[in-house]
Amino acid sequence: MDRFDPAAVAVRRGHFIGGEYIDAGPSRIEVARPSDGVPYASVPLADDAMIDYAVENAWRAQRTSGWASCAPRERARVLRCLADLVAADAQILAPLEAVGSTRPVRDAFNWDVPFTAEGIRFYAELADKIGGEVAATDHRHLGMTLAEPYGVIGAIAPWNFPLVMASWKIAPALAAGNAVVLKPSEMTPFSVLRLAELAIQAGVPAGVFNVVQGDGRTTGDTLVRHPRIAKVTFTGSTRTGAAIMAACAQTGTKPVTLELGGKSPQIVFADAPRIDEVARRIAGAITANAGQVCVAGSRLLVERPIAEELTARIEVAFAELRAGPTWSASATLPPIICEPQAARIDGIVRRSVAAGATLRCGGQRADASTPGAFYAPTLLTDVTPDAEAVREEIFGPVLTVQPFDDEAEALQLAAHREYGLAAGVHTADIGRALRMVRGIEAGTVWVNRYGRTSDFVIPTGGYGRSGIGKDLGRQAYEANLRFKSVLIDVGI
Repeated sequence: MDRFDPAAVAVRRGHFIGGEYIDAGPSRIEVARPSDGVPYASVPLADDAMIDYAVENAWRAQRTSGWASCAPRERARVLRCLADLVAADAQILAPLEAVGSTRPVRDAFNWDVPFTAEGIRFYAELADKIGGEVAATDHRHLGMTLAEPYGVIGAIAPWNFPLVMASWKIAPALAAGNAVVLKPSEMTPFSVLRLAELAIQAGVPAGVFNVVQGDGRTTGDTLVRHPRIAKVTFTGSTRTGAAIMAACAQTGTKPVTLELGGKSPQIVFADAPRIDEVARRIAGAITANAGQVCVAGSRLLVERPIAEELTARIEVAFAELRAGPTWSASATLPPIICEPQAARIDGIVRRSVAAGATLRCGGQRADASTPGAFYAPTLLTDVTPDAEAVREEIFGPVLTVQPFDDEAEALQLAAHREYGLAAGVHTADIGRALRMVRGIEAGTVWVNRYGRTSDFVIPTGGYGRSGIGKDLGRQAYEANLRFKSVLIDVGI
């Protein structure tokens, strides 16, 4: 699928609680299309009473439906069915995802929907593979640990990959036997409602997977503070993650998984093979989804002898991108999520240039056929480590360039005082690559590539203020279990 009519996309409005839609709340939030700024729907804001209703519903369903107590293989069967339904629903899910987000429909159809389905399958297969274990005790005792679900997981998903990020939250939680109350972003609230409908069709009991609509200040804060929420998982900004962590500490010291901000370096040595491929890889790592990716490679650190050549080739790759709405077949640069975010990006770029940075290209709104918030891919050179564009997570298609002379300087420049989410290393020297992997303070390091493969076995998560805990991998499944120690005196 490479195009659709945005006016033809029908959305369901409201919360999805106990298997039913509830279109009620004290106020409504207007939802606009990022591609043209046109309001196309609204959702109710869940207040304290609605959150309490959703969480209590989930708590009862988790205990009475048999979801937590059934054979793990049965949960796996239901989740595999859900994965099949998601994959078969691509013609509906992809336009629903694209119309209100920054995801081009071609990418949503070819990547987001299949990736979501395969992630659900991955966690379905872990349901009966990981449990407790018998401890090594003396012959008079039987010691073991029992793996049990927490109960109700409070999940908050971001707007940049609405469907995929939601699946990262719900799939391991459901596979482990938990119920989930999910709050999507108020800017991208609709595709997860379709996912919740499909879960019911697959056999997930009503009330085990619920969706509440609203903003972070009211709905999100109330959700993470609810006493029956046993664990919280969140992807979003570092500032919001810190607020969630504080709220959880104030209301029961519940555990959290936080995937937060990043300012990820891409380190290129002069021996990197096929420099044109490297240039396109680096360009793609900052322009994919218009740079609205937590692991976006936003800082280019390049060995001085090839700095000018590589920068020039990246500039050529930037120039080939064409801004356009998410429903267009020809668009290769999607919009910024909203006008305030586009203005923030532009402000950082303008202040950086005023402070001494050189603008190689971009630095302005992209020319597009629609009035959406598009921003041209931007290259900034002659920046210092203290420059705002180097320090701050911009969350847009802005790449800074810093040359270096040796490995020690590369590592010094790669270090960030706050973030440690991801990094890339490009070199033909495997020894050098391993030295850089050891020296970089980041939760993920890619070598001679940038970005994940379409599998789920390798976890993702950050160091420092980039987060706590892991999404994906076995670790994400285990994070949705609590472990009870048991010691039995067998009387021998």
